[in-house]
Amino acid sequence: MKVKNWIKAFRLRTLPLAMASISLGSFLAASQGFFNLRVTFLCFLTTLFLQILSNLANDYGDSIHGADSVEREGPKRQVHTGEITKEQMQKAIIIFTILSAISGLSLIYNQNLMIFLPLGALSIVAAITYTMGKKPYGYAGLGDISVFTFFGIVGVLGSYFLQAHNFDWTLILPASSCGFFSTAVLNVNNIRDINSDKLAGKNSVPVRLGSEKARIYHCILLFLGIISAITYTLIKYNSIWQWLFLISIPLLFINAKNVVTKKTAMEIDPYLKQMAITTLIFVFTFGIGNLL
Repeated sequence: MKVKNWIKAFRLRTLPLAMASISLGSFLAASQGFFNLRVTFLCFLTTLFLQILSNLANDYGDSIHGADSVEREGPKRQVHTGEITKEQMQKAIIIFTILSAISGLSLIYNQNLMIFLPLGALSIVAAITYTMGKKPYGYAGLGDISVFTFFGIVGVLGSYFLQAHNFDWTLILPASSCGFFSTAVLNVNNIRDINSDKLAGKNSVPVRLGSEKARIYHCILLFLGIISAITYTLIKYNSIWQWLFLISIPLLFINAKNVVTKKTAMEIDPYLKQMAITTLIFVFTFGIGNLL
């Protein structure tokens, strides 16, 4: 067993999403004078562990349930190829569950906010049961809702609240932007895997909608993300710097154009990474703009 196999299982190109929501929440907290470096670090660490946990569970779960098969057109997973055994993956899932729990508990204890304990536990359960268990919710087409919730609303508002200890309802708008763009990353993944998912009974949103409508849905996600950011900026407008995030919009158009026009899995696959990086660019330009 080689380190490179575990790196592949970690799926590094999805990890920018682990940074995106926490970065945005921290930028928003800093813009109001509440930045806490220790809390930000622990938020990053916890979310990173949860993202890797989710990716490992996904590798294992899809192999067990048949979504990773010879018909799969996307990158091959490590359990399916035999590079990592089921037993080794199970142990890794346990390790990252423990790491996520320790990091999350440290964060909650540091801020004396035990009210976040059920949310932390739910985050771990959601990361594991996306494709694992008897009734994985990803196979019921609920993955999009989960990604929007945890990589948007929970990630952004949670990291903001842990630092600011207050809540502003308008922050739902930038949190939604992050959620819509993160969901778009999942949608690219699911459009790419639509054929193998259909054969495995994994009823993702693209499987339910069909290939063409799933591409329209993708454009809607990107549009809603942009509109949410624009609406927040108009409500909270103080400086022209707040429009800095508009730099990321051409990248969103590039993603939308290619997801709509590219048809094969190999053609679509690069735009998963491009969408993840674009989400991170949006977050940093939006956050820095509000900070300035």
